[in-house]
Amino acid sequence: MNLKLKVWKQEGPDTKGYFKNLEAKEVSPDMSFLEMLDVVNQDLIKKGDEPIAFDHDCREGICGSCSMVVNGDPHGPEKAVTVCQLHMRKFKDGDSLVIEPWRAKAFPIVKDLITDRSAFDRIIQAGGYISVNTGNAPEANSIPVPKVKADAAFQDATCIGCGACVAACKNASAMLFTAAKISHLEALPQGKVESQTRVLNMIGQMDKEKFGACTNTGACSAVCPKEISLKTIAKANSLFRKAAIQKS
Repeated sequence: MNLKLKVWKQEGPDTKGYFKNLEAKEVSPDMSFLEMLDVVNQDLIKKGDEPIAFDHDCREGICGSCSMVVNGDPHGPEKAVTVCQLHMRKFKDGDSLVIEPWRAKAFPIVKDLITDRSAFDRIIQAGGYISVNTGNAPEANSIPVPKVKADAAFQDATCIGCGACVAACKNASAMLFTAAKISHLEALPQGKVESQTRVLNMIGQMDKEKFGACTNTGACSAVCPKEISLKTIAKANSLFRKAAIQKS
């Protein structure tokens, strides 16, 4: 099939961007979205034109680096997948696709479809870890963890930090990401020790990075490729209020 593309081009964070009209020809429906872009780039390089810059690594929906908006949807129109897992069979011959980077003040554009998501790294560095020295790795069953809590922790830990939640939010809030990182550690006994400092530091860092405020529209959870629940935000807000009261 043949597709018409409207791709965002921008040399850097301080330059003006624009949409470039391109064509994707003889695209197989079995290709992934990124494979389609690879083919387009090959054609551009053969013509002596500059290829589309986009980020990728695992191409298995694990790393979260393939961040782009397709026709207004972060990661494209298919639910619970990253754009690298999106296949061209989702589209039809002759379709027009508008491809953009994440749009958020805290995610400056590096080039074309690549954005700098290091703000997420700084939120993690502020408290998304357990620093207690436990010595050698203990036997797995030495600390009993109820299955309900273990399952909840695992679900929140599936967040890959792609930033789709920020891109979908009208306020560019990072609350779903931050809450997931807070909640999955809070659910485990090992995470209880630093619970208060963790939630205060991580949400404090989130605010420093100039992400917007959360107004609970639910857009973040709706586009999350790992389907992180809005319950994590409610839990993080509750933990934050308790920690702030006790600190004061």
